[in-house]
Amino acid sequence: QVQLLESGGGSVQAGGSLRLACVASGYPYQWMCMGWFRQVPGKEREGVAGISINGNNTYYGDSVKGRFTISRDNPQNTVYLQMNSLEPVDTAMYYCATDSRPYCNARLAGRPWSAGFDTWGQGTQVSVSP
Repeated sequence: QVQLLESGGGSVQAGGSLRLACVASGYPYQWMCMGWFRQVPGKEREGVAGISINGNNTYYGDSVKGRFTISRDNPQNTVYLQMNSLEPVDTAMYYCATDSRPYCNARLAGRPWSAGFDTWGQGTQVSVSP
């Protein structure tokens, strides 16, 4: 069973940066598509970014394009989310996610790219003040 452990959340002022990390275990990491989601109380979970098995293809939610970057280090079983130019609206609980089923790259390329993820971590809080 896949286990995901996020880190790197915290509090920052608007315009600042944070880097989230997520370490995966319990399944061959190199076979999993990875992603980041976020959720604010009372709202639906939102897809932030997704990355293919080999890292060649990335996908982003419209609200973070140009500001956030997802990357992965397969030997370290780790996926990262670099968040720049943070805004108060980015305040949320951020969750690492995976799609470990076969052909995850194809689902990631579909619409919406976020539909195939089925396992989430416990989350890390990001708070952005004005």
